[in-house]
Amino acid sequence: MRKTPDIIQEFFSFNPYLTFMKRQTVFTLLIIAFVLSFFVTPLGDYSKIILNRVFATSPTIITPEKRGKIADYDWKLKNENWKFINFEEAKGKVVFITFWTSWHMPSQAQLKDVQYLFDTYGDNMKFYVITNEERAPVELFMNEQGYTFPVTYQIIGEPSPISLLKPPGSYLIDKDGSIIIHQNAIADWDNEKINNLLNELISE
Repeated sequence: MRKTPDIIQEFFSFNPYLTFMKRQTVFTLLIIAFVLSFFVTPLGDYSKIILNRVFATSPTIITPEKRGKIADYDWKLKNENWKFINFEEAKGKVVFITFWTSWHMPSQAQLKDVQYLFDTYGDNMKFYVITNEERAPVELFMNEQGYTFPVTYQIIGEPSPISLLKPPGSYLIDKDGSIIIHQNAIADWDNEKINNLLNELISE
């Protein structure tokens, strides 16, 4: 007597429609598993970071007549060593400011570009990569990710010369204090347009 599994296998092999449906079911299950992986696995976190980077666009450069200007650079902050600093040290220099937190996915996605900017222009402009987190989780995140740009810690309640943006909002400021870019969302900072702009601002 033939075994039941053999009969079932033969039935599917001689029925193209059922074979197609079986493959479709497997494909559908794989798609569902892939989508679920975005929410319940470490792979999902990595995938979401990649997607954030893929859909990020180059920041908009504000036209000269619409640019705001920093009048007072007095802004107390803390550097990566938890020492007090003042934003006045940036006066007369090109400045990049971005706000971030270690747990925020769009922030994580943008930090690769921040590292690129710092590696490329760190000797010629000031960087303020600002977080309102405590020092310990920030240092842990930086060590795990291998980032070397300087972290700046916001002092809660301290008056600031610019609006404090939600992560990963960013500013680009020229040597005269004019706000060249005011970006509220994740952006692609590693592109020819931004490189040309930074080179121009630094050389002025």
